[in-house]
Amino acid sequence: YRIGQIKYLGNKLLEAGVPILQPTGGHAVYLDASRFASHIPPHQFPGQSVLCELYLVGGVRSVEIGSLMFGKTDADGKPIPSPMELVRMAIPRRVYTQAHTDYVAEACIETYQNRNKLRGMRITREAQYLRHFTARLDYVD
Repeated sequence: YRIGQIKYLGNKLLEAGVPILQPTGGHAVYLDASRFASHIPPHQFPGQSVLCELYLVGGVRSVEIGSLMFGKTDADGKPIPSPMELVRMAIPRRVYTQAHTDYVAEACIETYQNRNKLRGMRITREAQYLRHFTARLDYVD
């Protein structure tokens, strides 16, 4: 059932033009944040910007899998981006109804339709290791 639910959500997003990784997986739909928010460079964390807006628009919780999680800096402190900028929307087994799935799709589609309003983000505080768990970010002006 869950695999069908993920495929259904992915198809709803694709029909609306929302960029996702294909094929959909067995537990999650991955938004392609580098295409979703192509105006935001990797060092300004497009995935984080997308997931924050998804939460504000619809209360949809997701996780960034991109330059916040995997990005590094070189010896000069220059950012080295992650090869991919993704937002993972995992769906737990036997929890959400069809109406829930439709609601998530609507929130994603609305966020995508207003993607030009998304702003880049910058880290204001980070831990030495696993920064994505506790980092604090703010929007770039």
